[in-house]
Order: sequence, then C-alpha cells, then structure tokens
Amino acid sequence: MSRLTVVLFAVSLVVLVALLAAAGAGKLARLDGATYPAALLRAGATFAAVLTLAAALTGALMQVLS
Repeated sequence: MSRLTVVLFAVSLVVLVALLAAAGAGKLARLDGATYPAALLRAGATFAAVLTLAAALTGALMQVLS
C-alpha cells in the first residue's frame, strides 16, 4: 500500500467522522427547539471544531514522533 493511499484514507476517515458529528449536533439542536438556521450554524461549528481538533492532534503527533 502506498503512502498516498494511506494519507487519502486517513483524510477520508477524518472528514467522515466530522460529517457524522456535525449531523448529530444539528439533529440535537433541532430536537432542542432551535430553528433550522441555528441548527445549521451549530452543525457547521461542530464540523469545523472536529477538523481543527484532528489537525491539532496530527501536528502534535508529528512533533512527538519526529
């Protein structure tokens, strides 16, 4: 398996987890009585937070492992 394949698989997995977290946050916001725009804002914030967390963890791991 090439290095590019592993990187693409990892990126795909992170984006999938971020999308699932965003969908869950949006659904929970809607169940809590938020309007559709407010629920979309919460979902977007969750998506961005998961991607930011993944980038921060990747950077920290690269510092530790190198």
